[in-house]
Amino acid sequence: MKKTFLIWLLATVFLATSASAQAQPAKRIYRLGYLSATDVKSDAQRAQAVRSALRELGYVEGENLAIEFRHADGKPRQPELAADLARLKVEAILVAGGDVGIQAAIAATKTIPIVLTGFGSDPVKAGWVQSLARPGGNVTGMTNYSTVLGGKRLELLKEALPKTTLVAVLYNPDSPGVTREVKEDLPAAARALKLTVQPWEVRVAGDFEKIFAALTKQRPDAVYAPTAGAVMTANQKRIVGFALKQKLPSMFPSPSTVEAGGLLCYSPDDKIRYQRVAYYVDRILKGAKPADLPIEQPTNFEFVINLKTANQIGVTIAPEVLARATRIIR
Repeated sequence: MKKTFLIWLLATVFLATSASAQAQPAKRIYRLGYLSATDVKSDAQRAQAVRSALRELGYVEGENLAIEFRHADGKPRQPELAADLARLKVEAILVAGGDVGIQAAIAATKTIPIVLTGFGSDPVKAGWVQSLARPGGNVTGMTNYSTVLGGKRLELLKEALPKTTLVAVLYNPDSPGVTREVKEDLPAAARALKLTVQPWEVRVAGDFEKIFAALTKQRPDAVYAPTAGAVMTANQKRIVGFALKQKLPSMFPSPSTVEAGGLLCYSPDDKIRYQRVAYYVDRILKGAKPADLPIEQPTNFEFVINLKTANQIGVTIAPEVLARATRIIR
């Protein structure tokens, strides 16, 4: 009798456990879109920063998160890639790039939330949002106002190397924000610093060789390369290699470029920026509307100096400038 009762009890427990397990709803997997102008390799550091920031908030790929990555590989494919993400009905699209990617995402959907990761033009002037405080549509996130920082970068370059008078600026004119920076902001800042800026347009990768040949003859005092636009982003290391070979001081808007051998960088703090991007994703996944999420501007900045590069190209950075660096690569 006891044996029969024990068997019955075990069977009851098993059935109850099975029923309970079947009744448990499957864990929801959130699906995000990620739109990049560059290739997977060039974008790896940024993509990992996004993953890490989301993980800190409990979103883990393979558990409760799936990220649909779309890389344009430096080609004009962002409109079709954005349309593809919209067809998948992802819960949000992160635009890991500048104006072209943002415009592509906006054209692809008016309903799926679009999260800016901090690149591109002033979103208000560009007409993507009504205001920073109340975006009003499906676009929110971070804005670096990165093009506004161009004047500050020239200032730091001049302070680090006071004898600098001529700065070659390599830029992609297909990026409206950078074009405005090069045509309007930089000349104004340069006049105040007694500098001359010499713009060089880079539309395709093939332009670099003829520009490098011209710069080798003209010998500017330094090179500044805003990396907005796929062709500039994908060729950062190429620009770094040229500057090192010609022993030219260089200024960039990305720490990764200085880590690769560039001399100077001034930019918003990447770690904090991607933490804030993850915050926007979290709020949206929990039901917040992008129209009600104010767009944030950076408050923390990095000034990175590569002393190994300074020694390699034979320049000395003023001690007072070294003291202001947030990070020094030795």
